Amino acid sequence: MSLDLLLLTADPEPGSVLPSLMLLPHTVRTQAPEVTALLEAGSRDAVIVDARTDLAAAKSLCRLLTSGGDSCPVIAVVNEGGLVAITSDWRIDEIVLPAAGPAEVDARLRLLTSRGPAGAAVDGALRLGELVIDEATYMARLRGRPLDLTYKEFELLKYLAQHAGRVFTRAQLLQEVWGYDFFGGTRTVDVHVRRLRAKLGPEHEQLIGTVRNVGYKFVQPPKSGSRRDAEISADELRYSIDA
Repeated sequence: MSLDLLLLTADPEPGSVLPSLMLLPHTVRTQAPEVTALLEAGSRDAVIVDARTDLAAAKSLCRLLTSGGDSCPVIAVVNEGGLVAITSDWRIDEIVLPAAGPAEVDARLRLLTSRGPAGAAVDGALRLGELVIDEATYMARLRGRPLDLTYKEFELLKYLAQHAGRVFTRAQLLQEVWGYDFFGGTRTVDVHVRRLRAKLGPEHEQLIGTVRNVGYKFVQPPKSGSRRDAEISADELRYSIDA
């Protein structure tokens, strides 16, 4: 199975980050390790972070990738001398040495991408914390209570939840949810986000986060008991309501 992989590196020769990766039948896209590059990267099966040299920057990037609830696996490529610096604070799914062979790299990738994401769909329903989105019945429930959503509100919530953790511009959401033939402005997105937040209620309105000067993202709720992670995530992402 061919995977769509995103390699984040500042190395002018990306093939040197994990040489054996280039021998595998996967699609590897290379981006600079910057937030703006991530926004343009689109969907992917896994993210590979070059952590061979600047461990501090790589750690910050890995935390940013996972703090918003993005279910995409994150793999760090670390030199043997840097292994001692890897802790649970990195919030990564896997580490691999640059010299790892093709068979090992492929096995790690297959294992990671075959695991169900935190918001996996079960029986046709997408479950993210206390929110359940059932595409078959066009019904969204929060703590078992049905949400009274319009068709577009449901579609917007579903689309954001399906791509939890990924930031979308207003123009992207307008294109994906309303379609190419929609002639309204991006303010339409702001209005629907405001309505969705109101219907989610004050305890859950933060599920739809605002990234200032960029757009919106679905913030996957933390696992039960992970209060500390939730506090860190809130501090790093600086959720704000300005729509």
